[in-house]
Amino acid sequence: QVQLVESGGGLVQPGGSLRLSCAASGFTFSAYAMSWYRQAPGKERELVADITSLRRTNYADSVEGRVTISRDNAKNMVYLQMNSLKPEDTAVDYCTSGRGANWGQGTQVTVSS
Repeated sequence: QVQLVESGGGLVQPGGSLRLSCAASGFTFSAYAMSWYRQAPGKERELVADITSLRRTNYADSVEGRVTISRDNAKNMVYLQMNSLKPEDTAVDYCTSGRGANWGQGTQVTVSS
């Protein structure tokens, strides 16, 4: 059974940083692309970043330069380092495998002073 468990969300002030983590199990992690999506109230779900099995990365224009996606295949973990956070980054962030084939439970990111 595929399981994806996010952690690391919370409340941070504008300009601050957070590091989200996703623990994966139930599949051959190293063979799959991994992605982070987010959804804010009143907005459609959007892709934040993804990383292929060969560690090629892709970022949404809205976060380019402020976030970094990475993976540790030995630990079956994927991360999203977020810097220079803005209030508009407030959303529930989801970890996915296989470009949306499976989803985690989400972790809340709130950027507010």
